[in-house]
Amino acid sequence: MNQIKRVFGFVWIALAIAAAYFCIFIFGLPKLASGKQEDLVFGIIILFVLTPLIVAGLGTFGYYALMGDYDDK
Repeated sequence: MNQIKRVFGFVWIALAIAAAYFCIFIFGLPKLASGKQEDLVFGIIILFVLTPLIVAGLGTFGYYALMGDYDDK
């Protein structure tokens, strides 16, 4: 079971990288470049609020799972 938890550490880190890519290049930057005010507000929220929270949460959880902090002792 501990090995599965460590493998999922890699999965969470990969999800953090994928979430960073999608939040920045698919959701955030195109909204900033559209020129409409409602898209600009949404793009700012995605880039500067949600992306750091999502990536930091997934990355931290994956790091701790990879290092074995969730292992049964």
